[in-house]
Amino acid sequence: MLIGVPKEIKNNEFRVGLVPGSVRELTANGHQVIVQRGAGAGIGFDDVVYEQAGARMIESAAEIYQMADMIVKVKEPQLQECKMLRPDQILFTYLHLAPDPVQARLLQESGCIAIAYETVTNRMGGLPLLAPMSEVAGRMSIQAGATCLEITNGGSGILLGGVPGVAPAKVVVLGGGVAGTNAARMATGMGAHVVVIDRSIERLYQLDLQFGSRITTIYSTAHSIEHHVARADLVIGAVLVPGSSAPRLVTKEMVKKMRHGSVMVDISIDQGGCFETSRPTTHQNPTYIIDGVVHYCVTNMPGAVPRTSTFALNNATLPFVLALANQGYKMAMRFDPHLLNGLNICKGRVTYQAVATALNQEYTPADTMIA
Repeated sequence: MLIGVPKEIKNNEFRVGLVPGSVRELTANGHQVIVQRGAGAGIGFDDVVYEQAGARMIESAAEIYQMADMIVKVKEPQLQECKMLRPDQILFTYLHLAPDPVQARLLQESGCIAIAYETVTNRMGGLPLLAPMSEVAGRMSIQAGATCLEITNGGSGILLGGVPGVAPAKVVVLGGGVAGTNAARMATGMGAHVVVIDRSIERLYQLDLQFGSRITTIYSTAHSIEHHVARADLVIGAVLVPGSSAPRLVTKEMVKKMRHGSVMVDISIDQGGCFETSRPTTHQNPTYIIDGVVHYCVTNMPGAVPRTSTFALNNATLPFVLALANQGYKMAMRFDPHLLNGLNICKGRVTYQAVATALNQEYTPADTMIA
C-alpha cells in the first residue's frame, strides 16, 4: 500500500502522522511511504531522516492526496484538505465529527473511508488511540491553568500549591477518565486542593484507591457541580462521551457565580466543549474572558508539546496502521471489531451511531460496509 503523510496545517500544529521509526516498520513490511517535505521539521525530524527510514519526500500536500492509498494524519482535515480526498481513499486521523457538520459533509462528499482515532476501542472498553493525547492534555491542563491564574494573564494571582501559611488553589476536575486522572495527578503533585467529580461510582472508587486522601471524590449532580465550580480557582473540563458532543455541564449562570480571576480549561473542546461559555481557541490566542473568568479552550492542546505527543500517538497507532496496510481496511476490520469501531464515515455514509445522532443523519452500521 502507498501511505501518505502530509504536513499538518492547523494553527500551531507541529505533530506528524508518522515518525521515521514508524516509516521504517511500514517499509520493512513491503509498503511505500510518501511524506511531505518539512512535515516533521517542527519536532526535529528533517527530511533526510525520513529518507533514511525509507520514505520518499514529496513537495506538496496535493501530490500526497493524489497519490496515496491511505492518508495518516494527526488532526482533523481542514477544509482544503477535505476537498483533496478521493473516493475509496483511507483517512486515518482524529476527526471529532459530532460538533463539526461541515467537515462531516465534506468527508461524505469525498467518498473516502474515514477512520477516527478517537472511537477505536480495545477489549477492555477503552479508547487506546485517544488515551495518549488525553494523558498529555490532562497534564497540560494544569500547566495551562496555573499560568492563566497569574495576574498578568487575567487570573486572580493565586499560586496553585500555595506556600506555608497560605492555602493552595482549589482545582475542580469534571470527569475522572484518562484526561481527568492525569489532571488530578499533576494538580496534586503541585500541592493543590483537588476535587474530582464523576457520575461513575466505580470510577470514583478507583480514584479513591489511587489517590487516597490527596483528592476529594464527588458524585456528579447539577447541584454538586454548581457548588464546587462556584468555589473553584481552576476548573478542568475533562468529560467524554465517545464520538458524541460533550455534555454542557457548566452553564452560563454557574460561570457568573465564579470568582473573578478564576480559570476554566476545557479539554473537551474538540467535542464541542463541556462549558456553555466555551468556544474554540488556538495556541496563538489561547484565552478569553467572560464574566471575569479566564477560559482556555485550545482545540489541539497536545500540539504545544508536539515531540512528546507524536511519539506517544505513534506508539498507539502504528499497529493499526500496519493492519490497515497489510490487510486492507475491509479485511482488517473483519478481523478486528475494535478497529471497526473507528469507522465514522464510509463512502458517503455515517457509520458511527453517536456521530449520526449528533449530526441528525441516517446511521449505517459499519459492519454492513465491509461485508
